[in-house]
Amino acid sequence: MAKLIVADDHPLFRNALINAISHTFAATSTVEADSFEGTCTALEANPDADLLLLDLHMPGNCGFLGLIQLKKEYPVLPIVVISASDDPDVVKRVINFGASAFIPKSAHPVEIGKALQAVLDGDTWVPPGMRHLLTQRPGDDSDTDLAAKVAQLTPQQYKVLYYLTEGWLNKQIAYDLNISEATVKAHMTAIFRKLGVATRTQVVILAQRLQLEPPVDKALKS
Repeated sequence: MAKLIVADDHPLFRNALINAISHTFAATSTVEADSFEGTCTALEANPDADLLLLDLHMPGNCGFLGLIQLKKEYPVLPIVVISASDDPDVVKRVINFGASAFIPKSAHPVEIGKALQAVLDGDTWVPPGMRHLLTQRPGDDSDTDLAAKVAQLTPQQYKVLYYLTEGWLNKQIAYDLNISEATVKAHMTAIFRKLGVATRTQVVILAQRLQLEPPVDKALKS
């Protein structure tokens, strides 16, 4: 019996995925999660999971960083990324960052079943019209290395980083986080060090390459 973890914050779509799974596989056990934190908890509680379906934009999953983090912690576990976006650049990055498949949320249940079966058989799957992306040579490892560095930031540092990419001033960041400007500067110093840059502009340019997602307030702690 295959055990799959279904991680998506939308109950209706999560149920649709589970229904697609049950119609494809006669004997399957599913575990549900509705946040990135819940996904991590589910993985810890189910070390025998055969596959993870991960919503790319669920709460706490900051763009590609969640995928990078999970592949680092569970290198053998196949991860199928689910996303409402079907941008070819996003699909290519997802596969380059270690996902075994990319399934758009618009996919037909039959297509979802085919994708999951392919992954369980050890193959990589993307929508038929994007299969040429699998034959393209991946770029260098700079984006992967950058994502790994950003993943090392604390939740508060990540939020400062995100606000920097949005063009916020230090005093605006301090007000939103209810901290002093001196603390914001301290976070920025730590961000510069971890990312290996020297200026605010360099930080913004690097961060924009990862298409950072807004942080989830409840997941942030000082």
